This record gives sequence, C-alpha cells and structure tokens, in this order.
Amino acid sequence: MPKILLIDDEIRMLQLLTLYLEHRGYTCISANSGEQGLELLQSTNVDLVLLDVMMPFFDGWETAKEIRKISQVPIIMLTARDTTTDMVKGLKIGADDYITKPFDEEVLFARIEAMLRRTNQNSRIEMHGLVWDESNHTLYFNNETIVLTPKEFNMVGLLMKNTKIVFSREKLVETVWGVDTNIDDRTIDSHIRNIREKLRKVGFPIDNHLKTVWGIGYKWE
Repeated sequence: MPKILLIDDEIRMLQLLTLYLEHRGYTCISANSGEQGLELLQSTNVDLVLLDVMMPFFDGWETAKEIRKISQVPIIMLTARDTTTDMVKGLKIGADDYITKPFDEEVLFARIEAMLRRTNQNSRIEMHGLVWDESNHTLYFNNETIVLTPKEFNMVGLLMKNTKIVFSREKLVETVWGVDTNIDDRTIDSHIRNIREKLRKVGFPIDNHLKTVWGIGYKWE
C-alpha cells in the first residue's frame, strides 16, 4: 500500500490526516518539523509527501527545496494561504500540487490518487534493455545494476522520460538541482560524462542514445 510522509507542526493536523488516510488504506509516517521530515525521507522510502507551508523556523518552502535536492518524490503542499503568488512559488520550488486549508477530504483523496497514478505511470521506463526504476531507485542493463549518484539517477530519468527533447544545461540545473542553486554548466557536463562512462562499462550503447546538442545541452534518443 502507498506510504505517505506527513510534515506539519500541528500535532492535531497530523493526527487527523493519519486518521483520514489510514482509513483509506494508506500507510502514514509523521514529522512535526521540516528537519524531521527530511531525516525520515532519507531513511524511509515514501510514495508521496503532504507538506504544510506555515511551519516555524524551517517552513514548507525551505523544506520543499531541500527535498528536491535528494528526491523527486511527489509533494502536495497544504496551506491556509491561497494567493496565486504563493501557489506559483510552491510549484516553482518543486511542489507537484497545492491544496488550501480547510480542505474537503474527498478532494484531498482525489488529488492524492491522481498524483500516485501519474507517478506510477512514470516510475519505470525501459528502453533497449536499459531499465530506470524510480520505485527502487535503480538503473540496470541486462539485469546488471548501474550505481549512480542521486543527481545522475534523476538526470537519466528526466532525459529518458522526455525522449528527443533538448534540455539546455540551465534547464537541467533548474529541474534536477532546483531554481535556487549555484551549480554551473561544468557540473552538468561532468555528470553527463560520468553517466556515459558508467553505462559504457556495462555494455549499453550510451552514445547512440545520450546525445550532445552542441551549444545548447543534451537529449535522449
């Protein structure tokens, strides 16, 4: 059954969400701060994060940014703030959806189910014997596992999900690292070089698929 990480500084809200969701068959783990949520995310595989925005010290915006540095798990942000500016800010940081409090239980369940359906459809990609499996955070070719760093893994997944689309280096930085980062173009080139070397070692014809678009960036064919 899907596992959901709840991050909210209000214990009562955590209790209510757990009650609602476990009644629907979900497994819930709870954190009452952004820092605790990040610790749980690093030690536990979850399918989705419900993240409150208005938390003291380390708010939902900062938590979402840090989550995106280590994971592409779907994030639904919960907040009493319903301005367009806040919604856009959350989506740009890396959130996948945004629900305002107080929320209708059925709407929340529908959003969660829709998000998990989309995630499950894109969680495993197979091309020419190369399998990218997000649920296990594994890339393998002919049953041989290829060990990648989290950023390398996310980059391969992004390119494989969007075949023939050219990603500029700037877009790769924004998507994989987040909008507020100091990563430069040389870091992207270094990651691409490492990915190619690792896939060549297992016999995958990476040069036929991961293409350099000179002066722009990279694409997958």
